[in-house]
Amino acid sequence: MTREQILEQVAAHGCPLVELTGGEPLLQPGAFPLLTELCDAGYEVLVETGGGVDISAVDPRVRRILDVKCPASGESQANHWPNLEVLRPTDELKFVVADENDYRWAIDLVRSRNLSEVCPIHISPVHGTVDLQALAGWILQDRLPIRLQLQMHKLVWSPETRGV
Repeated sequence: MTREQILEQVAAHGCPLVELTGGEPLLQPGAFPLLTELCDAGYEVLVETGGGVDISAVDPRVRRILDVKCPASGESQANHWPNLEVLRPTDELKFVVADENDYRWAIDLVRSRNLSEVCPIHISPVHGTVDLQALAGWILQDRLPIRLQLQMHKLVWSPETRGV
């Protein structure tokens, strides 16, 4: 599908907000120009990225949602750490935690880099692996301005459902 076809399909929905996500969108050829073209067309544009690709070249009008891979994911070595230095107040950070160790690792990173003063922080549990009451308790105990974010699509549809 061409960028022109994508823009036509987006326009057909009549929605002012567009989010580019799924897999690692910034690895797709044409993702950067598509983001710019969506902004030029007047949309509010978000990109959710896995955090392994440099986000500094993303059009500054785009709100960037940056995942930081925690240790239990087995992918924390893939984080592109310079991304943390280019975050803006309009961006968001998301940590997907599988257990309390991941949570503590994320909180240590937030504190050591003063990330909660830079942009909103979300803690999202891996579906079905973390006791939600315990996680909410940890967040309240740590008294940081972070948000608990559940994977709504896994609550609305079956966790195995794809493409929603």
